[in-house]
Amino acid sequence: MGGTAVQEILEAILADQPAAIGSLDVPATYRGVTVHADEVEMFQGLETRDKDPRKSLHLDEVPTPEVGPGEALVAVMASAINYNTVWTSIFEPMSTFGFLKRLGKSSPEAAKHDLPYQVIGSDLAGVVLRTGPGVNAWKPGDRVVAHCLDVQLEHPDGHSDTMLDPQQRIWGFETNFGGLAELALVKANQLMPMPAHLTWEEAASPGLVNSTAYRQLVSTNGANLKQGDTVLIWGASGGLGSYATQFALNGGATPVCVVSSPEKAEICRRMGAELIIDRSAEGYRFWKDEHEQDPKEWKRLGARIRELTGGDDPDIVFEHPGRETFGASVFVAKRGGTIVTCASTSGFLHQYDNRYLWMNLKRIIGSHFANYREAWEANRLVAKGKVHPTLSKVYSLGDTGQAAHDVHRNAHQGKVGVLCLAPEEGLGVLDHELRSAHLTEINRFRDV
Repeated sequence: MGGTAVQEILEAILADQPAAIGSLDVPATYRGVTVHADEVEMFQGLETRDKDPRKSLHLDEVPTPEVGPGEALVAVMASAINYNTVWTSIFEPMSTFGFLKRLGKSSPEAAKHDLPYQVIGSDLAGVVLRTGPGVNAWKPGDRVVAHCLDVQLEHPDGHSDTMLDPQQRIWGFETNFGGLAELALVKANQLMPMPAHLTWEEAASPGLVNSTAYRQLVSTNGANLKQGDTVLIWGASGGLGSYATQFALNGGATPVCVVSSPEKAEICRRMGAELIIDRSAEGYRFWKDEHEQDPKEWKRLGARIRELTGGDDPDIVFEHPGRETFGASVFVAKRGGTIVTCASTSGFLHQYDNRYLWMNLKRIIGSHFANYREAWEANRLVAKGKVHPTLSKVYSLGDTGQAAHDVHRNAHQGKVGVLCLAPEEGLGVLDHELRSAHLTEINRFRDV
């Protein structure tokens, strides 16, 4: 741990003395999980699946950044692994140090991000330690979670939807000083209240994926889910899909959950889903080889969906695997239906037969993270106990490489958490009554 100052901060948090936080010294250094600029070629020549995050992720003692205007320094109790953690760690589709260089050139204040190392991570739950000039909504001692949209809002395009701002970035991926660390630097407009009925590690886990799924599926910027919709959800027990499944059920829609094992199917049933396709058991092979897809398999999937739904095609297809599934997604969507896509965990170059899109009046919508309003609404649903964390396993900060390796190999369910300052799991709960009412739902992904 990064010295006496960090220990004093932790002791104040554990003793529930938020008023004392602002009077404590800011540590000169702290521990953070990093990638190094001089190692970006370390996996050259290897296939993606053979690139090992355990080799590229380091736990380093790093200098504490200066808190600038509109920023907050947060003592991080817990964080979580996202797929952008994996991309950063294997330097795909490109090194994130290019992002840091461009950010560093954007203003004198931003130059601090351009370093030969990057502290990564796009989720956190913790306590505000310091705020910079111009921050009035938050103060030292506030218990917070953070969403990952970093935006200055100096461009007019961002004022209708911050995700359209040309200067928007993903914190801890396209910026430095991320959440897989003892301290983190965020914009104050990334902060949201920590749900009082959750532990630190539970509260840290929804942020990125919950907000992303909300915009992608629920928001008018995404698929604009309505009651009665049929929604095909790829990877329905995973980080994104597990929230999409909850949103579909809460919104009066019917999810058709695609999973890859009986264990993942059971998780979907625990969430309340009834229509489930185990793609491994049913043997779908959407590609004949590396270059050619198999439309017969698209049709077989479409027939299976109709069998489950009583003849309905999906109004919405919730897409994120990308290359492997996209042709099938476009095909199975109903006439006039919507394919909404973010990420591409199986490959970024999508191929589909445009006849099924154009002649059947379907729409493809690109969706990327969420604006502050969408992230706030998604977090509010968690705080009210309407949507629940999907935390399955928790690692120590020193084992972040193994955690990222597990996500890279898809050897996980839901979200994988990381303890940062928190010395053990189970700490941080304030509202025990609300927690008791939802304990089964909160724990349904644990140790599966």
